[in-house]
Amino acid sequence: MHELILGGARSGKSRLAEKLAAASGLAVSYIATSQALDGEMNGRIQQHRERRPAHWGLVEEPLELARVLTEQAAADKCLLVDCLTLWLTNLLMLEDPARLAAERDGLLECLAGLPGRIILVSNETGLGVVPLGELTRRYVDEAGWLHQALAERCQRVIFSVAGLPMVLKGEAL
Repeated sequence: MHELILGGARSGKSRLAEKLAAASGLAVSYIATSQALDGEMNGRIQQHRERRPAHWGLVEEPLELARVLTEQAAADKCLLVDCLTLWLTNLLMLEDPARLAAERDGLLECLAGLPGRIILVSNETGLGVVPLGELTRRYVDEAGWLHQALAERCQRVIFSVAGLPMVLKGEAL
């Protein structure tokens, strides 16, 4: 099963994804897309590390998500990707539209063929104030288009608000 979990900042989406992964009964690998570029992000990364079970695998990959998913996916594994909007930000910061398009297309193309359970976590940024500036508007647009394309391809889509999951598509929790 492939799942997409969306929500705002501190909405409970990562905790829900971790709970679903732990309950899957499969070997879990956590695919982290963040980069510790400053002290604040270092703290967030540390919180996530402390919350995860020690026996889970970890792959840190800020850019080449399709490659890592293809290499790591197996029928007896659960891959938890946290988070797609950080991955998108990393690609936007490269200022190479061709690279962003290639990595996004690679993710969308590989997803259907991946065995096992895949849980994708992403921030829903399209519900707030329209951002000022070209880069932030592009970020919101790219995230929205990515979420729509992934929601088409995933068997279950969940929206998390205040720690409460709402299933938008697929079987109930």
